[in-house]
Amino acid sequence: MREAILTATLAATTALASLAGGVLTNTNQHIDFLRMVARGASTDIDAVYTNPAGTAFMADGWKLSLNVQSAYQTRTIASTFALYPEGTRNYKGDASAPILPSAYATYNHGHWGVSGFIGVVGGGGKCSFGSGLPVFDSQVMAAILAQSKGTVTPAMYSINTAMRGSQFIYGGQFGGVYRFTPGLSGYLGLRVNYFFGNYSGHVIAKLNNVDKTLADLELDCDQTGWGATPIIGIDYRYKGLTLAAKYEFITKLNIENDTKVNSDPDGALAEFKDGVNTPGDVPAYFAAAVGYAFTPRLRATVEYHFYDDKNAKMAGDKQKALKRGTNEVLAGVECDINKTFTVSAGGQKTIYGLADDFQQNTAFSCNSYSVGLGGAVHFSKKLTMNIGYFWTMYKKYTKDVPASATGGYNGTTLAGKEVMDRTNKVFGMGIDYKF
Repeated sequence: MREAILTATLAATTALASLAGGVLTNTNQHIDFLRMVARGASTDIDAVYTNPAGTAFMADGWKLSLNVQSAYQTRTIASTFALYPEGTRNYKGDASAPILPSAYATYNHGHWGVSGFIGVVGGGGKCSFGSGLPVFDSQVMAAILAQSKGTVTPAMYSINTAMRGSQFIYGGQFGGVYRFTPGLSGYLGLRVNYFFGNYSGHVIAKLNNVDKTLADLELDCDQTGWGATPIIGIDYRYKGLTLAAKYEFITKLNIENDTKVNSDPDGALAEFKDGVNTPGDVPAYFAAAVGYAFTPRLRATVEYHFYDDKNAKMAGDKQKALKRGTNEVLAGVECDINKTFTVSAGGQKTIYGLADDFQQNTAFSCNSYSVGLGGAVHFSKKLTMNIGYFWTMYKKYTKDVPASATGGYNGTTLAGKEVMDRTNKVFGMGIDYKF
């Protein structure tokens, strides 16, 4: 019985791999994004990321910016399964990135300029499920039921599961911009990305009051990889109107395992074997924005983003399950109260092309609305401090799997249901300086 249960449990544990796939693009690189959200028409220093062609319209000389953000998330799964004595079990994962730094620099001279930034451009956090996940518990319980022919019930054993995962994509971007006419500029740049992730977990199933282990496995795997992102941009402005766009090409990431612990490197956990490579591409990304200055003190922007997730290769070709890529609509407004204080606010709606086969316990998404607000304090013409707060409200995703579906719920041949939800809050502060 132990070997059969171990095989089922190992199969469940491969879900850890999904943390390495479906890498999210972090667009909150500067505090200006947190406090206004729609920054695609910017000509401030955050334009290095949000509107790189717009940096051509900055004043001559050097500008620098340093930013620090703190992000906190929760991920919850309410799982309903026939073998749970309580019917429905609630699982919660806590994810945090207490310090997410980024740095920007630009230099302009006449019609041309150069710019760059470094930051966490994808991933950006650690997540832990201290009480395990439905994919672990359901498969172990179903395997015990099948192999014992019903003689071992859930009341006769205990399952101890836990998993932890982290992923960061560190990016360094450099590019050049040229102003062709007083109102038209173009940008060409490149971002080099370095991926680092760690995935670890264990599953232990034991009979109560008996020194007998039904399943015992452990995994501890680091993953690293790198890739380059070509970037192009264009900006056109006439009087108070700005039209801007940028395109980031797909980033091909080949992620390699550095495995410290693997219970079955030649079997069910072969994909975590030391030295094995898996894909984890960052999707191509298109952004277009329209900005308008109603007065010298009042500015607004509307913006559109598209992430081509369906054509970004993920581990196990998980991207093929998506219905389409991700669409985002953003809007923001900014007002200078006086020479010292600026206030701003904005919103963002994100719609994924989700499908049940894409959603996994360790990596799931939910459509959402986000709101950001904050302000800036201009201590002088050279020094500005930005403060912003950004939070997201998610729409729960329900995954209802009938027993008649292929494999049933988590491969148990039984029915099951999951209701997935998330929370997200980000606070940040930064300093901009003009020499």
